[in-house]
Amino acid sequence: MDELRIPNDATYAPFSLTDVIATAPLATRILLGATLPGRILSAAALGVYAGSAVKDWSQRRHMRWIDFEAEFGADVHHLEPMPVDARRDEVDRLASKLNEAYTAERPGRAMLATSVNHQLTEYIAGITGQRVHTSSEVRDFTLAKLVFPFAMGVCDVVSGDVALFRDSGVLEPHVLGHELVHRKGYWKELHAQALSYLALISSQDPTLVQAALAERLHRQLKVIAGEDAAAYHRLVDEIDLREELARELHALRPEAGPYEDSVGRVMKRVYDERLKLTGQNGISDYDEGFTNFLWTFARSGRARQPRELAAV
Repeated sequence: MDELRIPNDATYAPFSLTDVIATAPLATRILLGATLPGRILSAAALGVYAGSAVKDWSQRRHMRWIDFEAEFGADVHHLEPMPVDARRDEVDRLASKLNEAYTAERPGRAMLATSVNHQLTEYIAGITGQRVHTSSEVRDFTLAKLVFPFAMGVCDVVSGDVALFRDSGVLEPHVLGHELVHRKGYWKELHAQALSYLALISSQDPTLVQAALAERLHRQLKVIAGEDAAAYHRLVDEIDLREELARELHALRPEAGPYEDSVGRVMKRVYDERLKLTGQNGISDYDEGFTNFLWTFARSGRARQPRELAAV
């Protein structure tokens, strides 16, 4: 098995280097009445950030990338739409499976990140024949939270810095997996969703498997409900989930405050356009694209990977 290590030096810094670069001059202006110390600090952070990015880029040139269409019979622009009736049927089966195998175990975030990262490394290596080792460091905050109040987490694809903005409960292993896939170099959202799901669902860890199934259920409910938040909550109540699981799914779509509502609506449109400009389908890749990917993979007659991974 070939081994490749991406240094991810920026992820081990005590603070997000992008935050330091952006705020140091303003902070020292406020605190000291001068911008020069902040500019010096900002320049130093930029140097470390750039140096880390160059080292990571240099190593990634040796990566063996997954050909999604060849391996799974599906990719960003090769997706078969999943019928609504099939979605509703899958929701019922996912709910039943989650109820039967429910686990209340919740490892700490640091331990969970290490476990999820290891699972990703091994799953991807099973396809490419190459273990790509990356950092398991995760932050609790970056300034991106203020810009994208609707996001559960974020990854700076240049530095590999990952932050989770809130406790996402049963979904946390999948959210971690999604962002850690980006750290490994896969920057498309559909690829991050798919690899995180497939790595977790193929594990023998009940907590990781539960997170994968819960994310799949969450995304199916979002597709069926669309932008209607009330419809989403009604669907959660109608599928006879365990109280613990239903409570967590409700919490994933809280009522937005004034800031989250105003900023979120604007930034969602901006983010959607940004994704489309980079060859993706937009924000829909998180839910409709992801569920269509699994539907297409499960029905593909030419996928190299076992289609059972996409079954429920």
